[in-house]
Amino acid sequence: MPFVDTNVLLYAISRAPDEREKAERANAVLDAGDVALSVQVLQELYVQATRSSRADAIAHSQAIRLVESLLVYPVAEITTALMLAAMATRERFRISYWDAAIIEAARSLRCDVVLSEDLGHDQDYGGVRVVNPFVG
Repeated sequence: MPFVDTNVLLYAISRAPDEREKAERANAVLDAGDVALSVQVLQELYVQATRSSRADAIAHSQAIRLVESLLVYPVAEITTALMLAAMATRERFRISYWDAAIIEAARSLRCDVVLSEDLGHDQDYGGVRVVNPFVG
């Protein structure tokens, strides 16, 4: 089961003409139904989707419904254990804490793949590999 990063979810709701192909791929990932998320990803989705400077921003009430609709997928909670693991991963791989938290949330749900545009495609982080679903 792949873990989905925030950028994939943002593309899934994008109405920007130049992001149409990415939106289709992102929705195909979600339509497959066998994905995992984290509280962090859902928080980031809410913040970015409702950001007033976003050309296709959605309203607070729409964002709430969107986040609630995504709760059908397994969601990793933010715990102290996850936080400490992310700190260690940040140090080990020299990545941002937030990216490390994504990796560790995926690991906590036993996902060996993270679908993301933000981390290096095909990079392995101690058994969790990043795949950019928009490549190729």
